[in-house]
Amino acid sequence: FFFSHRPTTIISTMKLAIFAALVSFAAAFVAPQNAQRASVELAAERREFLSSIGAAAGMAAFAPAANAIRDYDNVKYLGGGQVVDINNANVRVYLKMPGLYPSVAGKIASNGPYKSVGDVYNIPGLSGAEKDMIKKYESRFTAQPPSADYVIDRINNGLYR
Repeated sequence: FFFSHRPTTIISTMKLAIFAALVSFAAAFVAPQNAQRASVELAAERREFLSSIGAAAGMAAFAPAANAIRDYDNVKYLGGGQVVDINNANVRVYLKMPGLYPSVAGKIASNGPYKSVGDVYNIPGLSGAEKDMIKKYESRFTAQPPSADYVIDRINNGLYR
């Protein structure tokens, strides 16, 4: 079945099929220069053409796989669940926790990164009432390593009402 093969094999096969289709399409519009060429000359040209396709197919089939990071492993902590990553989550995630947004949430988002959840209590200017509010939700916080893709959007992710 089509999906039982490795994705790189499927992509390589698709590349080869597309290349062959493009070559045959282009060849259909090339006018013959000499209609009475010798069959030996045509056979040599055909061999050269097929060997170039074979070389291209060989390179496509054995190309190294691109190991790109497609998904952020800690995306579950960016606001979609109960636990929130205090180093990477956007300030608006704290809307789910009454009493934190906007003042305490802004202080948490703008004073990171944190090595542990307990580091949030060391934020300068945090009042006793704000510390109590953080304590209320402390079990819902985690401190994952900062990721450049998400740290940049902690305070303003460009989403407005």
